[in-house]
Amino acid sequence: MSENNPTLNNPSATSFQSTEDMVAAQSPYEVDALARAQADLADLQAKSADLADQYLRAKAEADNARRRAEEEISKARKFAVESFAESLLPVADSLEAGLILKDASAEQIREGAQATLRQLLAALERNKVVPIDPPAGHKFDPHYHQAMSMVPSELEANMVVTVLQKGYSIADRVLRPALVTVAAPK
Repeated sequence: MSENNPTLNNPSATSFQSTEDMVAAQSPYEVDALARAQADLADLQAKSADLADQYLRAKAEADNARRRAEEEISKARKFAVESFAESLLPVADSLEAGLILKDASAEQIREGAQATLRQLLAALERNKVVPIDPPAGHKFDPHYHQAMSMVPSELEANMVVTVLQKGYSIADRVLRPALVTVAAPK
């Protein structure tokens, strides 16, 4: 029990009435150590406050960046089809102009349809919609082709024989696979 009582362990220890009495009774070494500890504490408190301020600023900046990114994504979704729609307007205009003609010959209608198809394909291409139209003899790829039937052929097995309907992809993502017939195994 005497180990916990500094007065019993140190006969020169006395109880102090005030902090000033305690400081006055300390040796110069103890005063210097206390002053250094207090200076270190003040320095650490200042660093802590600075780090807390930096953290709050970084958190606010991250929140602002997240909010800006969400707004940009929202705008991109909202207006994503705007460019595509603008590129299709001339196609619609051409179709309307063709329908206005009352006495057009079959050849004029065909020429107009071909011109309109060229406009449509150009609009699709500008918007990165590309056809999937494998040539005969091309290896069947289930990621881009859908086999409608297997037919006897001189080609190797699993090769495209004919395209029944073109497929389309946009930015390497398949919108619609090409419908194909595939060479049957021999």
